[in-house]
Amino acid sequence: MIEIENLSKTYDSDTLSVSALREVNFQIKKGEFVAIMGPSGSGKSTLMNLLGCLDLPTSGKYRLEGINIGDLKPNQLAELRNRRIGFVFQSFNLLPRATALENTELPLLYGRVSNSTEIAMQALERVGLKHRAQHKPTELSGGEKQRVAIARALVNKPAIILADEPTGNLDSVTGEEIMSLFHELNDEDVTLILVTHETEIAQQAKRIIQMKDGRIIKDQAVTLC
Repeated sequence: MIEIENLSKTYDSDTLSVSALREVNFQIKKGEFVAIMGPSGSGKSTLMNLLGCLDLPTSGKYRLEGINIGDLKPNQLAELRNRRIGFVFQSFNLLPRATALENTELPLLYGRVSNSTEIAMQALERVGLKHRAQHKPTELSGGEKQRVAIARALVNKPAIILADEPTGNLDSVTGEEIMSLFHELNDEDVTLILVTHETEIAQQAKRIIQMKDGRIIKDQAVTLC
């Protein structure tokens, strides 16, 4: 469960103060599939950074599984981020000299999990890439790189997966394959939050939150045709 209450984020400089997020309120229940949409500057990237514990709000509250994120010390925040949040990025963010297996294993090594290689291999198998485990990113297609990134996001069995434009660097066919994988994960009760500028991608979620000028202007369930 994610609970957001009057969440605001302001960036200050010597001469300027910019309100990136303005008193945002919503809840996301376990197992939901939510898309966040909005134009550039709408606050969606700031919101994702806050949800991912990559930044802290200026005011308001963010609770993840009952934990008030604002009460955590930096080391506690880092541990929660590693264990309870999975990230999938548009640019994949894979280490170029590491194999698919080694990239997938990284969060487990950070968390000092003993059977990390076995768990990482299971995650690659889950996304259909066990046979590519020893290949490096330069030897993988764009879709395969994104599957490795999803496997890496899954290894710690996170409370939520945050996906920032996950189909943005993929052709339409490969993008649909990645969305099909997200649907499979969501069917297994994985909570997914997806940022996208593509309406057809957002429509594949079960709920769409639309943002503008740092505020939520619409929050509604997706109606199946």
